Amino acid sequence: MDITVEELTRFVPPEGSDTRRGAVLMLFGHGPSGPDLLLTERAHDMRSHPGQVSFPGGSIDQQDASAAAAALREAEEETGVDPSGVEVFASLPELWLPPSNFAVTPVLAWWREESPVSVVDPREVHAVLREPIEELLDPQHRISVRHPSGWKGPAFLIGEDKDLILWGFTAGIIARLFDFVGWTQPWDASQMRDLPEHMLTVPREASGRSPLPDTNYREL
Repeated sequence: MDITVEELTRFVPPEGSDTRRGAVLMLFGHGPSGPDLLLTERAHDMRSHPGQVSFPGGSIDQQDASAAAAALREAEEETGVDPSGVEVFASLPELWLPPSNFAVTPVLAWWREESPVSVVDPREVHAVLREPIEELLDPQHRISVRHPSGWKGPAFLIGEDKDLILWGFTAGIIARLFDFVGWTQPWDASQMRDLPEHMLTVPREASGRSPLPDTNYREL
């Protein structure tokens, strides 16, 4: 059974377009609280989307042999995960992010031999998270969010205190994948929240510093 790009997003790279290519790692493991998914929280003073939760990943470089190689390299650089213990088992169709013209390949993998993970570079990553699948599926932790631009989409309340909002590109992939495999439980999509200010702009205390380069793509 194959999943098509249309089942994940309405955005596909335009035919013949010159897109930038990226990859993200959807790494499933078996953590202290059962099956989980590896995520990162971006640094709070990043130039774009500070504090946003995302999969490890970024641009595919010339030295990367494939999208999977790029996703594993980025995951190691961001979280310290040992690629030798990760088994890639599939890739989703390439998805297009119009605001940044990135064509992104989500790479699915299983954490066969786990290794310690933590923040490698605090200039880019604020926290490394292992979010239990059971928590992501819990209807009480699912909401819809609204961006000031008018964009609306699915989101998840995550973290120990459920005070982090997982939204945008990452939340969309997770939600559509859960739908596709039949894991989604009924939830109330009318529970709408506006995105908090700190996830939209650079914090005031960081405004006096030069903006850090945004090595990821925009997740909108």
